[in-house]
Amino acid sequence: MTNSIDQRLAELGIELPAPRPPAANYTPYVITGDLVFISGQVPVGAKGLEWRGKLGAAFSVNEGQQAARLCAINLLACLRDACGGNLDRVRRCVRIEGFVNATPEFGEHPAVMNGASDLIASVLGPKGIHARYAVGCNSLPFDVAVEVAGIFEIIPAA
Repeated sequence: MTNSIDQRLAELGIELPAPRPPAANYTPYVITGDLVFISGQVPVGAKGLEWRGKLGAAFSVNEGQQAARLCAINLLACLRDACGGNLDRVRRCVRIEGFVNATPEFGEHPAVMNGASDLIASVLGPKGIHARYAVGCNSLPFDVAVEVAGIFEIIPAA
């Protein structure tokens, strides 16, 4: 039986990848009570690490939004794993946390993070409206343009 979030993903033409294993000594997510804390996701796609470089130098705001969107797809893949494969267990997205690798002059961090926020809202509907922060930084792991983490409320497993 297909759940409604899976149907929405299909309507949007989004296929969630298998979550990638952690790159160091941490876990992709932690569930405590009815909250899922998902570790930072970088823009890994079919070609491996994508969107490497700084906003304001290598990439435009629009390209940064695409990188943030890819991070959000990977975030949802981890969330699906945390929900035992059933994204209909998601009650709401609580907060999205975004880091933008940018030049000192770049100031459009919130616009870049809209790529992740818009995707989450499109997939989850009203449950996808969230609190958020968007922080500029001078470097990120593997020189990626964006990293996105998130906190979600879920229906606990029976």
